[in-house]
Amino acid sequence: MGKPKRNLLAAAAESTTPPDELTDSQSLAQVVKAEGNNLYTCALPNTKTILVELEPRFRSTIWIKRGGYVLVDLASMDERPPNSRVVGEIINVIRDEKEWRKKPYWPSKFAKNTYEDSDDEESTVGKMPPSDSEEE
Repeated sequence: MGKPKRNLLAAAAESTTPPDELTDSQSLAQVVKAEGNNLYTCALPNTKTILVELEPRFRSTIWIKRGGYVLVDLASMDERPPNSRVVGEIINVIRDEKEWRKKPYWPSKFAKNTYEDSDDEESTVGKMPPSDSEEE
């Protein structure tokens, strides 16, 4: 039997609202690669790459795409065996990125990429292809 719908909706609702402040052990990270078995390689703002585990309440509920942002808790490192590669746990999946970017703890390294339009070449996105006739 599947999970109750109220659990799915509760997990989804929790991921839309950002916390007011982060603890010392929490950090925002960008997902680099899905490793399988609920393990993800993430890049921290200081460009360090870590392996983290998805919290059980999000498993088979919320999907994480490559390049997306997550909130990781590195405090769980103490509970892990010393030879474990997993160093933290994903405690929140950032779905409403606009709302999270407004918070003061959002790292400047994760700034939005803005593409500058060049004056030399005009974009053809959404335009009709050029016609063969010269009578325009």
